[in-house]
Amino acid sequence: MGNCADCMRNFFGRTKNTNVRISLPAVCLVWQIAMIVLFGVFIRYDEESDTHWAEHKRDHNITSDIENDFYFRYPSFQDVHVMIFVGFGFLMTFLKKYSFGAVGFNFMIASFGLQWALLMQGWFHALDPATGKIHIGVESMINADFCCAGTLIAYGALLGKTSPVQLLVVTLFGVTLFAVEEYIILSLLHCRDAGGSMVIHAFGGYYGLAISWVLYRPHLNQSKSLNGSVYHSDVFAMIGTLFLWMFWPSFNSAITDHGDGQHRAAINTYLALASSVLTTVAISSMSDKRGKLDMVHIQNATLAGGVAMGTAAEFMITPYGSLIVGFCCGIISTFGYLFVTPFLEKYLKLQDTCGIHNLHAVPGMLGGFIGAIVAAAATESVYSKEGLINTFDFVGDFADRSPGTQGGFQAAGTCVAIAFGLVGGGVVGLILRLPIWGDPADDNCYDDEVYWEVPEDEDSIPPVLEYNNHMIHKHQDISESNFSVEQS
Repeated sequence: MGNCADCMRNFFGRTKNTNVRISLPAVCLVWQIAMIVLFGVFIRYDEESDTHWAEHKRDHNITSDIENDFYFRYPSFQDVHVMIFVGFGFLMTFLKKYSFGAVGFNFMIASFGLQWALLMQGWFHALDPATGKIHIGVESMINADFCCAGTLIAYGALLGKTSPVQLLVVTLFGVTLFAVEEYIILSLLHCRDAGGSMVIHAFGGYYGLAISWVLYRPHLNQSKSLNGSVYHSDVFAMIGTLFLWMFWPSFNSAITDHGDGQHRAAINTYLALASSVLTTVAISSMSDKRGKLDMVHIQNATLAGGVAMGTAAEFMITPYGSLIVGFCCGIISTFGYLFVTPFLEKYLKLQDTCGIHNLHAVPGMLGGFIGAIVAAAATESVYSKEGLINTFDFVGDFADRSPGTQGGFQAAGTCVAIAFGLVGGGVVGLILRLPIWGDPADDNCYDDEVYWEVPEDEDSIPPVLEYNNHMIHKHQDISESNFSVEQS
């Protein structure tokens, strides 16, 4: 028994090796080849992207190509796509020496994730039982990006502490878990969650937090000198914030029903985001003895209104109700960064690099319960009979469901998302504890040099080797010109 314990201790406690020259190419190439094979077997164009579109138009009395869903959905897809690759990526560049990892690994996660998401979501939502094929179109692309968002949120808690191979494993399981919980919440429970407060933010937040808790690093303070920002890194992170903030109304309205639902979702999100900015500024200033603002709060808590509005975005929450949601979530999120994050790290041993607990997990959970309350309070006098049917999709097996019952199922859906995140994250965290993934040691975190070829700092380059300073070259040209004149 003692020998077995010693073997386990030696296996899990051996020196970290961050060389991923074999493992990273192997995983990337094998998984990409697997995607090619699976796409060849299962994925096909849907009727609106296939060359049989002309026949489809004729059979369905469609008179113009403008009625193709592409022209309705693609502008929203563009906005969501920018949020995934630019917004999330640059938001995580605040660490002083981890900008390559923030943007580059974000790029890698999303690129693999969207392929796997098209398959997983297709198997659960769009598999044709007659042909065994999955038909994809522009809405499938939006949903795949949504699926990636859950894993990118989880990455925020792990930022700077994991290897790229580990992140691909997190993505593989994260997308799989997302597809399952999404199917349970949206299809079996028949919840409405257009902007993903439940299925994206609550799940992704608690998924990342659970992984981070299992991967707790007791000596992470050895890297504390790099766990912070500098002036220019905060500016780059603010670029990500602004992209997310501007496009969030598209995120919450992208897959809602055409017409009033999509219009209302954009308005409600727009107002909630604006409200959360002012309350974030207020609380951030009040928390400092000199009234100064903290850039961490401005980069993150200002987005909390958009997160919390995800579920109720298409409901009749009213414009002032949207402002109230943003008002409250700006306060809650900012207090989270001030008090909850330090508490979690000190007492619960939970190291949350980006503070996803305050931006995604808690606002996502609140958004789910806000949606449940608003759904339960829905009346025919406010929505109209047809409006209730359209908003909550009370058709087919759910035609007899009442708004009160719908509210109960909305609350249950929020609990399902949290449970999937916590349990799934705990299991994935245990897998990632295996010492085979090339993750950095506690004294080597938050540093791009571990996995990236990083240019030398300008200050460390001798003047004779500087090559991109136009003024130096200009002075050299002037000196040479003066010398020539004197000689003549």
